[in-house]
Amino acid sequence: MSLAFAPHDISAGAVLTVDLSALRSNYRLVRDRVRPAEAAAVVKADAYGLGATRVASALLKEGCRHFFVAQLCETRDLRAHLPSAAQLYVLNGLLPGAEAEAIALGVIPVLNSLAQVEAWSAAAVQLGRRLPAALQVDTGMSRLGLSAGEVEQLRRHPAMLDGIDLVLLMSHLACADEPAHTANADQLAVFRQFAAQFPAIRRSFANSGGAFLDTTYHGDLVRPGIALYGADPVPGAVRPRPVVQLDARVIQVRTITANTGVGYGLTFRASAPTRLATIGVGYADGWPRGLSGRGAAYVRGVRAPIAGRISMDSMTLDISSLPDDALRAGDLVELIGPNQTLDDVAGDAGTIPYEILTSLSRRYARIYTEDETALSNRVARSA
Repeated sequence: MSLAFAPHDISAGAVLTVDLSALRSNYRLVRDRVRPAEAAAVVKADAYGLGATRVASALLKEGCRHFFVAQLCETRDLRAHLPSAAQLYVLNGLLPGAEAEAIALGVIPVLNSLAQVEAWSAAAVQLGRRLPAALQVDTGMSRLGLSAGEVEQLRRHPAMLDGIDLVLLMSHLACADEPAHTANADQLAVFRQFAAQFPAIRRSFANSGGAFLDTTYHGDLVRPGIALYGADPVPGAVRPRPVVQLDARVIQVRTITANTGVGYGLTFRASAPTRLATIGVGYADGWPRGLSGRGAAYVRGVRAPIAGRISMDSMTLDISSLPDDALRAGDLVELIGPNQTLDDVAGDAGTIPYEILTSLSRRYARIYTEDETALSNRVARSA
């Protein structure tokens, strides 16, 4: 059997395929779900590790015009790939002294403190023109945003906002992935109190999980992140299409005798003659060491458990359940794909899909496809 795509860089230990058609489909899913609110796209951390410029360019084709990153440094390259009509927000706001660069890049800071408000206002006054900004309020997550007392200071001293054109009032849900959690309704009530003090400003409250809560959470602009990239934002909600597939290359195949140890610490010891395949992915490539002795790869739908500890650049699979000629050096085995989803991997590793995605290595050969059937037609073995 042969791959349904060109393997490109055969020097890489694995191939990461990003299905941009699935990404766009997931955006449409959220967009249609939250109408009449708009859907933005969170592309921080290099679009959760998948490439912010490629992801943003694909979502522009679906009409997305609002993009969120976490840090100003993330906007430098991305801004050049977005049309002037697209709005680029910085969730963490600006560190002291970064105002001039933000103005030059034409980005919109999310102001999270009175100090950030003061600095942005001073920059606008000095420049002699109004500067756009979003204002974040803390509705109960205690992470970022102005407190009720700080908002009251703004209300009593409106000159603090001189030169600032507030385009968005926002907050963030702490428990949106748990629809029945009482914190959701509590935060919504607090957000509504804040919004009443800024009646003319658009509201943004819901993240990926919030998009699948009822419409009272949607406001004017919803900020999906993980839902775009193929993971379940809420258990039991409509499942997004898989966006990534990761296939690792076999470096070596061997047979060991009974009682032979494998890997650092020799934590795996064969109870019988065992066939092993060593593949070129390790924890330096973002494959969690916590999957040692717990996770697996798949070969033509057959589970091949990880034997022993995951190393920095490689790990070893027990392929005894496969035919003797099933794998050879250079073949590919599935780490994320039809048989093992992103959520499955995260569950086995005791973490969340966000961490798996954002850890994916830059050493992988990367393929971007717009083919609607690309991932479904993939096979995990090279010619």
